[in-house]
Amino acid sequence: MAVSSPFERGVRSYLHFCRAEKGLAANSLESYGRDLAQFGRFVGAAAPGSISLETLRGYVDHLRQAGLSNRSIARQVTTIRGLFGFLVEEGEVGANPAELLSAPKVGSALPKYLDHGNVDRLLEAPAEEKRVGLRDRAMLDLLYATGLRVSELIKVRVSDLEELEGTLRVIGKGNKQRLVPVGREALASVDRYLREERPRILKGRVSPYLFVTGRGTAMTRQGFWKLLRGHGKTAGIFRKLSPHVLRHTFATHLLEGGADLRSVQSMLGHADIGTTQIYTHVLRSRLQQTVEQHHPRSQREARDGKGPMPARRSMAPKAPGARRRTA
Repeated sequence: MAVSSPFERGVRSYLHFCRAEKGLAANSLESYGRDLAQFGRFVGAAAPGSISLETLRGYVDHLRQAGLSNRSIARQVTTIRGLFGFLVEEGEVGANPAELLSAPKVGSALPKYLDHGNVDRLLEAPAEEKRVGLRDRAMLDLLYATGLRVSELIKVRVSDLEELEGTLRVIGKGNKQRLVPVGREALASVDRYLREERPRILKGRVSPYLFVTGRGTAMTRQGFWKLLRGHGKTAGIFRKLSPHVLRHTFATHLLEGGADLRSVQSMLGHADIGTTQIYTHVLRSRLQQTVEQHHPRSQREARDGKGPMPARRSMAPKAPGARRRTA
Protein backbone atom coordinates (compact mmCIF):
# COMPACT_ATOMS: atom_id res chain seq x y z
CA MET A 1 0.00 0.00 0.00
CA ALA A 2 1.51 3.32 -1.10
CA VAL A 3 2.23 5.86 1.63
CA SER A 4 0.63 9.24 0.91
CA SER A 5 2.77 12.37 0.93
CA PRO A 6 2.27 15.30 3.34
CA PHE A 7 0.82 17.29 0.43
CA GLU A 8 -1.73 14.57 -0.38
CA ARG A 9 -2.76 14.31 3.27
CA GLY A 10 -3.19 18.09 3.39
CA VAL A 11 -5.39 18.01 0.30
CA ARG A 12 -7.54 15.21 1.74
CA SER A 13 -8.02 17.16 4.98
CA TYR A 14 -8.92 20.31 3.04
CA LEU A 15 -11.48 18.55 0.85
CA HIS A 16 -13.01 16.92 3.93
CA PHE A 17 -13.25 20.38 5.53
CA CYS A 18 -14.89 21.78 2.39
CA ARG A 19 -17.46 18.99 2.39
CA ALA A 20 -18.19 18.72 6.11
CA GLU A 21 -17.76 22.32 7.29
CA LYS A 22 -18.40 24.48 4.22
CA GLY A 23 -21.05 22.20 2.74
CA LEU A 24 -19.67 22.37 -0.79
CA ALA A 25 -21.55 20.44 -3.45
CA ALA A 26 -20.08 17.28 -4.98
CA ASN A 27 -19.37 19.02 -8.29
CA SER A 28 -17.39 21.79 -6.56
CA LEU A 29 -15.44 19.21 -4.56
CA GLU A 30 -14.60 17.32 -7.75
CA SER A 31 -13.37 20.55 -9.35
CA TYR A 32 -11.21 21.38 -6.30
CA GLY A 33 -9.85 17.84 -6.28
CA ARG A 34 -8.90 17.96 -9.97
CA ASP A 35 -7.18 21.32 -9.58
CA LEU A 36 -5.20 20.23 -6.53
CA ALA A 37 -4.27 16.88 -8.10
CA GLN A 38 -2.84 18.77 -11.08
CA PHE A 39 -0.94 21.08 -8.73
CA GLY A 40 0.26 18.05 -6.76
CA ARG A 41 1.76 16.52 -9.91
CA PHE A 42 3.69 19.75 -10.44
CA VAL A 43 5.15 19.99 -6.92
CA GLY A 44 5.78 16.25 -6.59
CA ALA A 45 6.74 15.06 -3.12
CA ALA A 46 7.33 18.56 -1.73
CA ALA A 47 5.87 19.15 1.73
CA PRO A 48 3.34 22.02 1.89
CA GLY A 49 5.63 24.02 4.18
CA SER A 50 8.42 23.96 1.59
CA ILE A 51 6.29 25.34 -1.25
CA SER A 52 7.23 28.97 -1.89
CA LEU A 53 5.69 31.89 -3.74
CA GLU A 54 8.25 31.32 -6.50
CA THR A 55 7.07 27.71 -6.85
CA LEU A 56 3.49 28.95 -7.20
CA ARG A 57 4.46 31.54 -9.80
CA GLY A 58 6.26 28.82 -11.70
CA TYR A 59 3.08 26.75 -11.63
CA VAL A 60 1.02 29.63 -13.03
CA ASP A 61 3.58 30.02 -15.84
CA HIS A 62 3.33 26.28 -16.45
CA LEU A 63 -0.46 26.55 -16.81
CA ARG A 64 -0.10 29.44 -19.25
CA GLN A 65 2.34 27.45 -21.39
CA ALA A 66 -0.09 24.53 -21.32
CA GLY A 67 -2.67 26.80 -22.97
CA LEU A 68 -5.16 27.16 -20.11
CA SER A 69 -7.49 30.15 -20.25
CA ASN A 70 -7.16 33.03 -17.80
CA ARG A 71 -10.44 31.95 -16.23
CA SER A 72 -9.16 28.40 -15.59
CA ILE A 73 -5.87 29.68 -14.18
CA ALA A 74 -7.66 32.16 -11.91
CA ARG A 75 -9.86 29.33 -10.61
CA GLN A 76 -6.79 27.23 -9.80
CA VAL A 77 -5.14 30.15 -8.00
CA THR A 78 -8.28 30.57 -5.88
CA THR A 79 -8.28 26.85 -5.04
CA ILE A 80 -4.60 26.91 -4.05
CA ARG A 81 -5.14 29.98 -1.86
CA GLY A 82 -7.97 28.16 -0.12
CA LEU A 83 -5.80 25.10 0.51
CA PHE A 84 -2.94 27.05 2.06
CA GLY A 85 -5.31 29.25 4.06
CA PHE A 86 -6.76 26.06 5.56
CA LEU A 87 -3.30 24.64 6.30
CA VAL A 88 -2.32 27.87 8.08
CA GLU A 89 -5.47 27.67 10.24
CA GLU A 90 -4.65 24.04 11.06
CA GLY A 91 -1.08 24.93 12.00
CA GLU A 92 0.37 22.72 9.24
CA VAL A 93 2.27 25.63 7.65
CA GLY A 94 3.45 28.92 9.09
CA ALA A 95 2.34 31.25 6.30
CA ASN A 96 0.22 31.23 3.15
CA PRO A 97 2.58 31.56 0.16
CA ALA A 98 -0.41 32.06 -2.15
CA GLU A 99 -1.51 35.32 -0.48
CA LEU A 100 0.74 37.33 -2.80
CA LEU A 101 0.14 35.13 -5.85
CA SER A 102 -1.40 37.19 -8.64
CA ALA A 103 -4.21 35.65 -10.66
CA PRO A 104 -4.75 36.68 -14.29
CA LYS A 105 -7.54 39.16 -14.86
CA VAL A 106 -10.74 37.63 -16.12
CA GLY A 107 -13.02 39.76 -18.24
CA SER A 108 -16.70 39.82 -17.38
CA ALA A 109 -17.92 38.20 -20.58
CA LEU A 110 -21.61 38.55 -21.28
CA PRO A 111 -23.49 35.27 -20.81
CA LYS A 112 -24.37 33.46 -24.03
CA TYR A 113 -28.06 32.77 -24.57
CA LEU A 114 -30.50 31.69 -27.28
CA ASP A 115 -33.09 33.89 -28.95
CA HIS A 116 -36.75 32.84 -28.94
CA GLY A 117 -36.60 31.25 -32.38
CA ASN A 118 -33.73 28.97 -31.39
CA VAL A 119 -35.46 28.07 -28.12
CA ASP A 120 -38.64 27.10 -29.97
CA ARG A 121 -36.69 24.92 -32.42
CA LEU A 122 -34.70 23.27 -29.63
CA LEU A 123 -37.79 22.41 -27.59
CA GLU A 124 -39.51 20.97 -30.66
CA ALA A 125 -36.44 18.87 -31.61
CA PRO A 126 -37.12 15.69 -29.57
CA ALA A 127 -39.32 13.41 -31.68
CA GLU A 128 -42.33 12.14 -29.73
CA GLU A 129 -42.27 8.79 -31.52
CA LYS A 130 -38.73 8.05 -30.32
CA ARG A 131 -38.32 5.84 -27.24
CA VAL A 132 -37.33 8.71 -24.92
CA GLY A 133 -38.67 11.64 -26.93
CA LEU A 134 -41.18 12.73 -24.28
CA ARG A 135 -38.53 12.50 -21.56
CA ASP A 136 -36.08 14.65 -23.52
CA ARG A 137 -38.78 17.21 -24.32
CA ALA A 138 -39.82 17.37 -20.66
CA MET A 139 -36.21 17.87 -19.53
CA LEU A 140 -35.62 20.69 -22.01
CA ASP A 141 -38.96 22.32 -21.19
CA LEU A 142 -38.29 22.17 -17.45
CA LEU A 143 -34.73 23.48 -17.78
CA TYR A 144 -35.83 26.48 -19.85
CA ALA A 145 -38.86 27.14 -17.62
CA THR A 146 -36.91 27.11 -14.34
CA GLY A 147 -33.26 27.94 -15.08
CA LEU A 148 -32.00 24.97 -13.05
CA ARG A 149 -28.37 23.95 -13.02
CA VAL A 150 -27.89 20.59 -14.74
CA SER A 151 -26.75 19.10 -11.41
CA GLU A 152 -30.08 20.20 -9.92
CA LEU A 153 -32.14 18.95 -12.87
CA ILE A 154 -30.85 15.38 -12.76
CA LYS A 155 -31.47 15.16 -8.98
CA VAL A 156 -35.12 16.23 -9.16
CA ARG A 157 -37.37 13.60 -7.59
CA VAL A 158 -40.96 12.92 -8.55
CA SER A 159 -41.97 14.05 -5.05
CA ASP A 160 -40.29 17.44 -5.59
CA LEU A 161 -42.89 18.48 -8.16
CA GLU A 162 -46.10 20.08 -6.88
CA GLU A 163 -48.24 20.10 -10.01
CA LEU A 164 -51.32 21.65 -8.41
CA GLU A 165 -49.30 24.54 -7.00
CA GLY A 166 -47.10 24.78 -10.09
CA THR A 167 -43.86 24.70 -8.09
CA LEU A 168 -40.71 22.62 -7.94
CA ARG A 169 -38.62 22.03 -4.83
CA VAL A 170 -34.93 22.29 -5.73
CA ILE A 171 -31.89 21.31 -3.67
CA GLY A 172 -29.12 23.65 -4.82
CA LYS A 173 -25.53 24.38 -3.88
CA GLY A 174 -24.67 23.78 -0.25
CA ASN A 175 -27.88 21.70 0.11
CA LYS A 176 -29.91 24.92 0.14
CA GLN A 177 -33.56 24.41 -0.75
CA ARG A 178 -35.67 26.76 -2.86
CA LEU A 179 -39.12 26.70 -4.46
CA VAL A 180 -39.23 27.57 -8.15
CA PRO A 181 -42.44 28.31 -10.09
CA VAL A 182 -42.99 26.21 -13.22
CA GLY A 183 -44.89 27.45 -16.28
CA ARG A 184 -48.01 25.68 -17.57
CA GLU A 185 -46.42 24.35 -20.76
CA ALA A 186 -43.49 22.83 -18.88
CA LEU A 187 -45.87 21.26 -16.34
CA ALA A 188 -47.96 19.77 -19.15
CA SER A 189 -44.82 18.39 -20.82
CA VAL A 190 -43.60 16.76 -17.58
CA ASP A 191 -47.08 15.40 -16.81
CA ARG A 192 -47.33 13.73 -20.22
CA TYR A 193 -43.88 12.16 -19.77
CA LEU A 194 -44.89 10.86 -16.32
CA ARG A 195 -48.10 9.30 -17.62
CA GLU A 196 -47.09 7.96 -21.02
CA GLU A 197 -43.36 7.30 -21.15
CA ARG A 198 -41.70 7.01 -17.73
CA PRO A 199 -43.51 3.72 -16.89
CA ARG A 200 -42.35 2.28 -20.24
CA ILE A 201 -38.75 3.27 -19.54
CA LEU A 202 -38.76 1.81 -16.03
CA LYS A 203 -40.48 -1.48 -17.03
CA GLY A 204 -41.71 -2.16 -13.52
CA ARG A 205 -38.58 -0.89 -11.79
CA VAL A 206 -38.83 1.80 -9.12
CA SER A 207 -36.86 5.05 -9.01
CA PRO A 208 -37.46 8.20 -6.96
CA TYR A 209 -35.88 10.35 -9.68
CA LEU A 210 -38.05 12.21 -12.16
CA PHE A 211 -35.83 11.69 -15.20
CA VAL A 212 -34.56 8.15 -15.68
CA THR A 213 -32.50 6.24 -18.23
CA GLY A 214 -33.22 2.93 -19.94
CA ARG A 215 -31.33 1.21 -17.11
CA GLY A 216 -33.77 2.63 -14.58
CA THR A 217 -31.16 4.95 -13.07
CA ALA A 218 -31.12 8.73 -12.75
CA MET A 219 -29.96 10.73 -15.77
CA THR A 220 -26.28 11.73 -15.53
CA ARG A 221 -24.69 15.09 -16.33
CA GLN A 222 -22.79 13.54 -19.23
CA GLY A 223 -25.94 11.87 -20.54
CA PHE A 224 -27.85 15.13 -20.53
CA TRP A 225 -25.00 17.02 -22.23
CA LYS A 226 -25.00 14.40 -24.98
CA LEU A 227 -28.75 14.55 -25.61
CA LEU A 228 -28.72 18.37 -25.49
CA ARG A 229 -25.99 18.56 -28.14
CA GLY A 230 -27.87 16.04 -30.30
CA HIS A 231 -31.15 17.96 -30.14
CA GLY A 232 -29.26 21.19 -30.74
CA LYS A 233 -27.94 19.83 -34.03
CA THR A 234 -31.43 18.66 -34.98
CA ALA A 235 -32.67 22.21 -34.31
CA GLY A 236 -29.90 23.67 -36.47
CA ILE A 237 -28.05 25.20 -33.51
CA PHE A 238 -24.40 24.52 -34.29
CA ARG A 239 -22.88 26.94 -31.81
CA LYS A 240 -21.50 25.56 -28.55
CA LEU A 241 -24.59 24.53 -26.59
CA SER A 242 -24.52 23.64 -22.91
CA PRO A 243 -27.05 23.37 -20.06
CA HIS A 244 -25.72 26.68 -18.72
CA VAL A 245 -26.66 28.39 -21.99
CA LEU A 246 -30.29 27.45 -21.27
CA ARG A 247 -29.90 28.75 -17.70
CA HIS A 248 -28.62 32.06 -19.08
CA THR A 249 -31.44 32.06 -21.62
CA PHE A 250 -34.04 31.63 -18.86
CA ALA A 251 -32.63 34.58 -16.88
CA THR A 252 -32.17 36.84 -19.90
CA HIS A 253 -35.68 36.23 -21.24
CA LEU A 254 -37.22 36.83 -17.80
CA LEU A 255 -35.45 40.17 -17.46
CA GLU A 256 -36.33 41.17 -21.00
CA GLY A 257 -39.95 40.36 -20.16
CA GLY A 258 -39.95 42.70 -17.15
CA ALA A 259 -38.83 40.58 -14.17
CA ASP A 260 -36.74 42.30 -11.50
CA LEU A 261 -33.20 41.23 -10.65
CA ARG A 262 -34.05 40.06 -7.11
CA SER A 263 -36.73 37.68 -8.37
CA VAL A 264 -34.33 36.21 -10.92
CA GLN A 265 -31.68 35.86 -8.20
CA SER A 266 -34.14 33.87 -6.08
CA MET A 267 -35.14 31.56 -8.93
CA LEU A 268 -31.54 30.92 -9.98
CA GLY A 269 -30.50 30.16 -6.40
CA HIS A 270 -27.73 32.77 -6.32
CA ALA A 271 -26.61 33.48 -2.75
CA ASP A 272 -25.19 36.88 -3.78
CA ILE A 273 -26.98 39.43 -5.98
CA GLY A 274 -23.55 40.22 -7.45
CA THR A 275 -23.63 36.88 -9.27
CA THR A 276 -26.95 37.77 -10.89
CA GLN A 277 -25.64 41.15 -12.00
CA ILE A 278 -23.95 39.58 -15.03
CA TYR A 279 -27.38 40.13 -16.61
CA THR A 280 -27.38 43.91 -16.10
CA HIS A 281 -26.79 44.37 -19.84
CA VAL A 282 -30.43 43.31 -20.26
CA LEU A 283 -31.60 45.86 -17.68
CA ARG A 284 -29.61 48.64 -19.36
CA SER A 285 -31.19 47.78 -22.71
CA ARG A 286 -34.67 47.77 -21.17
CA LEU A 287 -34.02 51.10 -19.43
CA GLN A 288 -32.99 52.63 -22.75
CA GLN A 289 -36.20 51.33 -24.32
CA THR A 290 -38.25 52.82 -21.47
CA VAL A 291 -36.67 56.25 -21.93
CA GLU A 292 -37.19 56.17 -25.69
CA GLN A 293 -40.81 55.08 -25.28
CA HIS A 294 -41.98 57.28 -22.44
CA HIS A 295 -39.79 60.39 -22.06
CA PRO A 296 -41.70 63.32 -23.66
CA ARG A 297 -38.64 64.79 -25.33
CA SER A 298 -37.65 61.44 -26.83
CA GLN A 299 -41.17 61.03 -28.21
CA ARG A 300 -41.19 64.55 -29.68
CA GLU A 301 -37.73 64.15 -31.23
CA ALA A 302 -38.72 60.81 -32.72
CA ARG A 303 -41.81 62.39 -34.31
CA ASP A 304 -39.72 65.27 -35.71
CA GLY A 305 -37.06 62.90 -36.98
CA LYS A 306 -34.34 64.67 -34.97
CA GLY A 307 -33.57 62.36 -32.13
CA PRO A 308 -33.41 58.75 -31.12
CA MET A 309 -34.94 56.08 -33.28
CA PRO A 310 -38.39 54.87 -32.19
CA ALA A 311 -38.27 52.38 -29.36
CA ARG A 312 -37.02 48.95 -30.33
CA ARG A 313 -39.49 46.13 -30.01
CA SER A 314 -38.84 43.89 -27.04
CA MET A 315 -37.47 40.50 -28.04
CA ALA A 316 -39.16 38.76 -25.15
CA PRO A 317 -42.61 39.89 -24.08
CA LYS A 318 -43.22 36.55 -22.38
CA ALA A 319 -41.52 34.72 -19.56
CA PRO A 320 -40.02 31.24 -19.99
CA GLY A 321 -42.61 28.50 -19.87
CA ALA A 322 -45.10 30.62 -21.87
CA ARG A 323 -43.60 30.28 -25.34
CA ARG A 324 -45.11 31.45 -28.56
CA ARG A 325 -46.79 28.62 -30.43
CA THR A 326 -45.60 27.99 -33.96
CA ALA A 327 -47.86 26.90 -36.77
